[in-house]
Amino acid sequence: MDRSALTRTVRGLWDDDILPSLSALIAVPSISPAFDPEWAAHGHLAAAIEHVRAWLTDRDLPGATVEVVQLPDRTPLLLVDVPGTASTSDTVLMYGHLDKQPPVGGWGEGLDPWTPVVRDGRLYGRGSADDCYSGYAAIAAIEGVRRSGGAHSRCVVLLETGEESGSPDLPAYLDHLRPRLGDVSLVVCLDSGGNDYDRMWLTTSLRGLAQVSVTVRVLESGLHSGMASGIVPSSFRIARQLLDRLEDSTTGEVLVREMHVDIPPHRVAEVRDAVSSVPGVLVGSVPWADGTRPMGEDEAELALNAGWRPTLSVTGAAGLPQPDDAGNVLRPFTTLVLSFRLPPTADSKAAMDAVRNALTTDVPYGATVELSRVEHADGWNAPELAPWLRETLDRVGEEVFDAPWRTVALGGSIPFMGLLHEAYPQAQFLVTGAVGPDSNCHVPDEWLHLAHAARITEAVAVVLDAHARR
Repeated sequence: MDRSALTRTVRGLWDDDILPSLSALIAVPSISPAFDPEWAAHGHLAAAIEHVRAWLTDRDLPGATVEVVQLPDRTPLLLVDVPGTASTSDTVLMYGHLDKQPPVGGWGEGLDPWTPVVRDGRLYGRGSADDCYSGYAAIAAIEGVRRSGGAHSRCVVLLETGEESGSPDLPAYLDHLRPRLGDVSLVVCLDSGGNDYDRMWLTTSLRGLAQVSVTVRVLESGLHSGMASGIVPSSFRIARQLLDRLEDSTTGEVLVREMHVDIPPHRVAEVRDAVSSVPGVLVGSVPWADGTRPMGEDEAELALNAGWRPTLSVTGAAGLPQPDDAGNVLRPFTTLVLSFRLPPTADSKAAMDAVRNALTTDVPYGATVELSRVEHADGWNAPELAPWLRETLDRVGEEVFDAPWRTVALGGSIPFMGLLHEAYPQAQFLVTGAVGPDSNCHVPDEWLHLAHAARITEAVAVVLDAHARR
């Protein structure tokens, strides 16, 4: 494969073909179904699918098919099947998504979630980095291989529209499409990133999750606090006691035994290499309130906290009035939303069962405890890299980035990875992407580093060629 031709091709595709179409896609408010219950009536997910479908049908990929797949009462999915140019019978499955997080307020001056803005090499707008560029990058990598004299196996690009909602429809689609996918030997996911924009970052693990809303109820209706306090126990105090069963409030250590695992030694070594390559980034990229300090001084330990140790966040509450509306009332109930992040190899069901038991057994004062919105999902730990893939990544580090590739253990989840690993246990996984520590995914001012996205695209092309020739 002519490496100079590949670089020219990929950069030209990003400048001339991808950027205009991706910018127009940002303008489509394709909010994920969990945040838009009327998604079918609004039609924005379908519009995003149609926009990318139209772009794909104009590509120079002989024999490729582009199909919108939609099962009854499911979000739509875009499937692109590109015949291989190598004499291989296996499949490369390339994944991304077209649904987006809600817009949220507070965008910077001149910026808006649905208005694409290119500024200083950055493309601003909701979905720019997470993850609407992924389908474009996948196709550009395939085109780059072909135009530079390389080879690739059959590639299937799958773009879903429910990832930001936890991919609830994806298992049904995998069952539906499995006979058509064939022998998947490599999975490429472009819904990730790393700790800087100077190298390729490979995601090697994803944390699982366990979530529950817990309501502590002590009264059928509120009472004057001057008359009832001291007689009726506070629902908030009982909730605090229950939380003490789950977390050490001094250290933040999660006390649920089922949520802890032994961290594989090679993952610890990878974390230490990653931290030493970009010192200070974990702490430096956080918008600290003045005077706040991190939970420790050792960045490697902080990275392990974020990737391999369980954590608890209280992400919502109910039953608590706004301060201006807070009268002298002993409230009838307190609801807290508990969100646990679990180690990649933890059993999320066992963890959730342990939480349920801790919250509902021997409740102080016999208060009523109600659990709702219970959810759990396992994490994912990547298989060991095959020698051909490790050698290719080493070459990519030298030739594309001029910096060694590194790994990252992400605290978030990509449900597709666990599903694919279970379905194709012998496949290799390349989970990467253009997101950096300050790309603002899910929050205001989301942006995509365009030059880095082009380099990631080029790197994927090199991997596709190496996979076909392995």
